[in-house]
Order: sequence, then C-alpha cells, then structure tokens
Amino acid sequence: MIVEIRAKNVYSFNESIKFSMNADMRNKKLGFNVHKINNFNVLKTAVIYGQNNAGKTCLIKCIKTIKNSLLNLPMDIMPNLFTNNPVCELGISFINDGSLYSYDFKYDTSKKEYVYEKFSETIRDKYSNDKEDVWYSFDVNDKNNIANIIKDQNLVDAVKLVSHNAPICYTIDVNNFDYVKKMKKILNEQANEIDIVDLNNIPIEKTIDLLKNKNELQKKIVEFIKNADLYLEDYKYYDVKDLHISIKNNSKPSERALNIPDRIMDQIRLTSVYKGKMVPSMLFDSSGTKKMVALASYIIEGLKKGHVLVIDELDSGIHFVLTRAIVSMYNNELNDKSQLIATTHDVNLLDVKKLFRKEQIWFVDKDEERVYVYSLADFTAEDGVRDTTDVIDKYTKGFFNAIPEPELINSLIDITKRG
Repeated sequence: MIVEIRAKNVYSFNESIKFSMNADMRNKKLGFNVHKINNFNVLKTAVIYGQNNAGKTCLIKCIKTIKNSLLNLPMDIMPNLFTNNPVCELGISFINDGSLYSYDFKYDTSKKEYVYEKFSETIRDKYSNDKEDVWYSFDVNDKNNIANIIKDQNLVDAVKLVSHNAPICYTIDVNNFDYVKKMKKILNEQANEIDIVDLNNIPIEKTIDLLKNKNELQKKIVEFIKNADLYLEDYKYYDVKDLHISIKNNSKPSERALNIPDRIMDQIRLTSVYKGKMVPSMLFDSSGTKKMVALASYIIEGLKKGHVLVIDELDSGIHFVLTRAIVSMYNNELNDKSQLIATTHDVNLLDVKKLFRKEQIWFVDKDEERVYVYSLADFTAEDGVRDTTDVIDKYTKGFFNAIPEPELINSLIDITKRG
C-alpha cells in the first residue's frame, strides 16, 4: 500500500511536492481509518480537493507514471513547461509484506534515460525511530561514484556498462544479483496492486471479465451493484449459449453484423433486471449506474486482494450518498489491507466528525509561482481547525484556499452591454 508520493518538475509541479498516507497516531480519533502494520500506521483512504486545473489530475498522473516505471512500461511523462529542465523526479514509499520500501528516480525526457535511481528499506523500531537501509543507488552525474551499490557489490561494473533507458532491474540478468532480483519482485508486486481509473472514462471490461466467471467474486460484484440501491433486482452477463435466438424463414444476419467488435458484443450481453423484466444495460441504465457497475469490479476485487484504488473525479455522475458509502467501505475496520485515494469536488465528504481524520483530507492549490499540495492536518487548532470544526463551511468560504473565485458575472454584464 502507498505511504508517500513525491514529485518535482513533473506536469504542473515545478517545485517538490509530497502526498502522504502516514497516519498521525497522536490523534486517536477514528482509529479504524488506519492500517497498523508492524510499527507503521498507514491511512486507509484520502480525498484530494482543489479547483479545476489546479493539479489534482496531475497528482494522479504522477502515480500512474510511477506505476509504469515499476513495470517498465513506456514512459508517458512530461516535465513542467516553465522550468526548461528535461529531468523529471518521482518517488514512492510503500508497504510490501509488512516492510517499508522507497523507490526514487530521475528521468531525463530528452535522452529518455534514468539518470538517478535509489531503492531502500526503512527499518522502524517500536519507538518510531527510522533507519534507512539502501539496497541500490545510482547517479549518472556523480562522476566520482557513479554506482553506489550497497548490497550487490559485484553489480558495480555491470551498472557502468548497461543502458539506462529502463530501471536497473530490467536492464540486467537479475538472477545473478540477489538483492536486485528481490527489488524487482517487490516493485512488480507493488505496481500490480495499484488500480487507477478516471470516473469520466472508466472502462467496463474488468467488470465484464469478472462477471463471465461463475464464482464467489462474481456473486459479490452483483451483490455490490444491487446493494448500491440502483433499483436493480439483478445484473447478469449472458453468454452466447444462454441467448435463445429463433431464426425464421432461413433468414441469416447481415455479414456486417459479424464485424461488431467483441468488446461491444460483451456490453450488449450485460442485462439489468427491473421488476422481473430483463433489459439491455447499455440502452436502459443511466450513466451513473453504468459507472457504478464498472467501478464494482475494482472495489470488490481490490478489497479482497488488498489493492490500492486511485480514482480521478470520484463524484463524477455518482450520488453523494454513494461516494460516502464507498469511502466508508474502505475506512471500515473490516478492511484490513486495501486503500482508496480519490480526487473529488464533493464537499459532503469533508466530514472530520464521522468520516475522516484531518490528515486524510488533502488540497491542491496554485498561484503564479507554483502548485501546492497540503493536508487539512497542516491547519492546527490555533488556526481554528479542530476535529469538531465545520470544515465544509470553512472550505466553501475559502479558508483553505484550493477553491475557484469565478467572476462569471462580468461575462453577463459584458453580454448585456453588447445586447
């Protein structure tokens, strides 16, 4: 699970930013919102607020770019437009099998090379004292010590010879280096546990694939859809063998009908049941219902397997009661291994009395100089922000910034003047 995301000179972030899922255990309130693993305390959920075009989606893009790097997928990354610096810096800290690891890298977009890498493990004692154990460190700009290999000393010469267009664990035969082999396994496992979706464009294929299999997971997904109070009595995927079609007068379908892509045919076979009537989901269900159906597989599978679900625009087309219910699923004490990170404009989630700890609420704001990423926990009781504070009221009044200040009335005045 994710503990921290770091970025600099990437997308809208020209200066260094940190997004943290660390829990402040000095506050005991809503303790079931925290995963307690060994001596580490990690938040189960976090929501991110900010005005449009401030950088919320850029933060999601950073997580996606880190995931792609860990899996050695093509690097779709862009440096900040205003720095004239082609080197992007990204980092992630995460819990894997009860241990805390960190991976940081710098990627030169002009040369398409990794010019810096560092992988380390943090060892924390019962008194919360941390000790960093570096497994691998490499910096192309450090001419005196181009490869500072801590664990696999015999890797030094190999690092100087291989290409750096991919992370080190993908450019060498890891079977010859024990720690790099383990590092690759850890990075792969973490990346495969991160699911990233945009609710404005969420694919339904994952739900379809899981509905095709008649197993316990399929049943849980259907129950989730029904429990969302969408007036559905049932939700099914009908395979070809279950479709009873009668062809009269030896008529045959048009050859053009055979050219329908499989993904479209899959969606046609999705059927909703209302008051005993089966209807095609594609034609009869609302866009919000379709989003909940698509989201169901990510939530149910993620909760079962311990994934991190990252959602851009959680409230897009979904009723605020449903978004609150989704967050509550992850905050629940029954959730012992999954995380939810989401951007949203839904002010109804700004509830530090019953739903969130202060450090679970984040903001993204910007000015002419830079983009800022900060937590509600940065505002203290001296600032007038307590666990009993009406955060919604303060946010809508601009106390935390990260809120637009539209002057659309000027457009109306301009229009009426011209009229």
